[in-house]
Amino acid sequence: MVKSINFLLVLSLLTFAPFCHSKKKIGGYLYPQFYDGSCPRAQEIVQSIVSKAVAKEPRMAASLLRLHFHDCFVKGCDASVLLDSSGTIISEKRSNPNRDSARGFEVIDEIKSALEKDCPHTVSCADILALAARDSTVLTGGPSWEVPLGRRDSLGASISGSNNNIPAPNNTFETILTKFKLKGLDIVDLVALSGSHTIGNSRCTSFRQRLYNQTGNGKADFTLDQVYAAELRTRCPRSGGDQNLFVLDFVTPIKFDNHYYKNLLANKGLLSSDEVLLTKNQVSADLVKKYAESNDLFFKQFAESMVKMGNITPLTGSRGEIRKNCRKINK
Repeated sequence: MVKSINFLLVLSLLTFAPFCHSKKKIGGYLYPQFYDGSCPRAQEIVQSIVSKAVAKEPRMAASLLRLHFHDCFVKGCDASVLLDSSGTIISEKRSNPNRDSARGFEVIDEIKSALEKDCPHTVSCADILALAARDSTVLTGGPSWEVPLGRRDSLGASISGSNNNIPAPNNTFETILTKFKLKGLDIVDLVALSGSHTIGNSRCTSFRQRLYNQTGNGKADFTLDQVYAAELRTRCPRSGGDQNLFVLDFVTPIKFDNHYYKNLLANKGLLSSDEVLLTKNQVSADLVKKYAESNDLFFKQFAESMVKMGNITPLTGSRGEIRKNCRKINK
């Protein structure tokens, strides 16, 4: 009888054992302490190199944040965006959302090189992207969050996925929301993550139609403040100047804050995909107003949505690999 009770006790402990660390784990195999034993200095190394890069060029923070976003929205957060073309792989760097605009690859290379010296074949490129995005946010004055780790790297890329899945500046509100929903994100995530446009730049080619021919009638977008539009036209002509850069948040262009939402309320959002958050849906418009009123509320939701986005179909366990060089798969 005693043996029977002991057996049942052990069985019950084994049954509930997996839940003992459930608070630590986020999204299956991903959890912040993943490298604590195998590469304890991993986060410190990433933060140090990102800090140096952002100090040298403040714009780099937005570039690194964008890389993580453009990675996760294609095949999940698996570092496919970092692969160069080779053999059967056609690089996502050639896609419309990335060509002539995705940048920061050299910073990722530097981080990977340092990590390979400290703990070879341990830290994935996908996790480097997730950590660099968080550190870039913090370094520009934004919120911090614990980054769930344990992603592995893809064995391929998808240029079609990059072209089709990443929201575009000229997409309608419904198209953008659909692209978010297909990745398990909702309207709250959409509005909060769009707030990353509080830092960084955009090219003239990404918003030109708002200045000259928004609906095909040869007229400017009426939802854009016309004084602001006139300023933009001085450096974004009808033709030419495609690569001319403009800050996304003209008030605090290198500070991560809620001025992005305040700009939207003043009809001074740069991209059409920004302005539609206010003009095309009441739920998103209400969220824009809430985040414009409360920086704390925006920061809290941005951090939550970044964790959620970082958990889009990661490769874990034995799937994928840990690349030695982020630009190519292992031989």
